[in-house]
Amino acid sequence: MALSDAENRIPRHIAIIMDGNGRWAKKRGLPRTAGHSAGAEAFRKIANYCRTLGVKYLTVYAFSTENWRRSEAEVSGIMKLLANYLAEALRDMEKNHVRFCFFGDLSRLSPDLQKLCRDAQERSSEYHEVQVNFCLNYGGRDEILRAIRAYARDVADGKKNPAELDESAFSDYLDSAGVPDPELVIRPSGEMRLSNFLPWQTVYSEFVFMDVLWPDFGPAELDAAIEEYLRRNRRFGGA
Repeated sequence: MALSDAENRIPRHIAIIMDGNGRWAKKRGLPRTAGHSAGAEAFRKIANYCRTLGVKYLTVYAFSTENWRRSEAEVSGIMKLLANYLAEALRDMEKNHVRFCFFGDLSRLSPDLQKLCRDAQERSSEYHEVQVNFCLNYGGRDEILRAIRAYARDVADGKKNPAELDESAFSDYLDSAGVPDPELVIRPSGEMRLSNFLPWQTVYSEFVFMDVLWPDFGPAELDAAIEEYLRRNRRFGGA
């Protein structure tokens, strides 16, 4: 990537809505599961590329709270791909040094997949080169509601004073606690909406929507999104 003196302004945190797997498969007369397999390969390439660029946090929308409405076969296929990826990541952890974190309510996942998530997060907790945050059974509104309930419990137990609640204190109750907000959010597939993805964390993020389906998204597309980000003037409400 030829960014010359702009290289030191590479986003520290990039978030991606990995959209378009089903349409990619349909265009080729393939089952939707084939699109998810191709999307998984696209994720591997992008995760590795982000590490070479010096991106410190990559957050990906892997499975939303709304995705359970899809067919049982499709959901099962997605879960199998996730399990295979995590098993592979655990095997190669000492080589890749990637830290794993999971956003979302994991309680609805199978016990085996929950264990893979726990193992990946615990075993990678000492790595600091790059962190990948997987949003699994994640919805932004659900995350906020879960945070409110947790905060309310602490208030009821006398651990918190509501008068002292501010944005920083509330952020500590979110799944993303301790993770800086994303500077750049990318959504491929041509759709132009957040779809319940990180609504609290993205209030000042830069958005780049791209007319390319996720399985076809590669380093060149990421370069283009970052270059667009670098052309933006981020004022955060100032003049």
